[in-house]
Amino acid sequence: MEIKPSVRLAKDMMEVLLNKDINPNEELYYMFRGIDTKEGIRYDITEIPPRLIGEEFVKTKGHYHDEFQEVYIVLEGEAIFLMQKGRDEIEDVYFVHAKKNDVVLIPFNYGHITINPSSTTLKLGNFVSSACGHDYESIQKKNGAAYFYTKKGWLKNNKYSLVKEIRKENPLSELPNNIEEICTKKI
Repeated sequence: MEIKPSVRLAKDMMEVLLNKDINPNEELYYMFRGIDTKEGIRYDITEIPPRLIGEEFVKTKGHYHDEFQEVYIVLEGEAIFLMQKGRDEIEDVYFVHAKKNDVVLIPFNYGHITINPSSTTLKLGNFVSSACGHDYESIQKKNGAAYFYTKKGWLKNNKYSLVKEIRKENPLSELPNNIEEICTKKI
């Protein structure tokens, strides 16, 4: 069975882009949801082609999962995962720069976006509870995450009332043995 991707167009992303000078019908990335489902865990693949939108590197729209954690693995290319805790006052914000086979855990109560900072297509696999919902609105109403990643580096988003300084964390080197427990355990 062939799974057709959900396509994220520029017009779906306008509220979270630093530079809005882009054709609204441009295809920015592709989400292949439900590649596999087992024991309450859904496996998805996301492909993000390389590109700049003005000075900003292409990224996902960004969302929160409050009740569940999520696990990503970089299948091809490289990624920057930006994680932030809080909706208006960002009490913690960090990024993980991950390359092929690196694994990133998205903690409870953290919003996250994924950025393709390279000149090659980024391909990600992710494991998430089938019962997990997505809160896109919190990031959208702030016109993006707490920081934008540009050719000049990190740029703070002044739409938040408070944003901590961004810090760097390292990826995991392999998938955890207990993915089912990580992804299905509610906070």
